[in-house]
Amino acid sequence: MILTILGARPQFIKAAALSRAFLNAGIKEEIVHTGQHYDPKMSDVFFNELNIPGVAKNLHIGSGMHGAQTGEILIAIENYITSHDKEIDAILVYG
Repeated sequence: MILTILGARPQFIKAAALSRAFLNAGIKEEIVHTGQHYDPKMSDVFFNELNIPGVAKNLHIGSGMHGAQTGEILIAIENYITSHDKEIDAILVYG
């Protein structure tokens, strides 16, 4: 299973193509949304219009100072991964 971590609009657009390719190839994917783009017009609209699979977990990080936001994201992702009950084969993070 591939764990995909998303958080910003450019990542949503990239994920639409890869998530579709994973689905067509029979590869299981689970999506974690950092929640840094939390307004429906900046997030939900992309999932709906680009047919991105549903989010398994939203970390609800929100906005803040860059360093603090990044630190909160890293902590939340680490907690999610270490408490995950499924085997994760790869983690996809968009640059």
